[in-house]
Amino acid sequence: MSDDLNHSEPHMAQKGPYELEVQEGRPYLWCACGHAETQPFCNGTHRATSFLPLVHHAEKTETVYFCGCKRTKTPPFCDGTHNSL
Repeated sequence: MSDDLNHSEPHMAQKGPYELEVQEGRPYLWCACGHAETQPFCNGTHRATSFLPLVHHAEKTETVYFCGCKRTKTPPFCDGTHNSL
């Protein structure tokens, strides 16, 4: 875990999305702080930050792209923001 847990900007877990298949009806807890070792999902590391995870309830089984840079305007999904970082 890095020293920047209390910064106001989230940690960039990776500079690109996480491509994953989600299952209809299942909840997914997306890491917003960027520090979880279980990216893109929360493992509780945010407790040392001002960030909170976001729950995504999959409406259907499909491939989605969870944000890895943690700066998306459409959380928890990638919106391409990482391309300008």
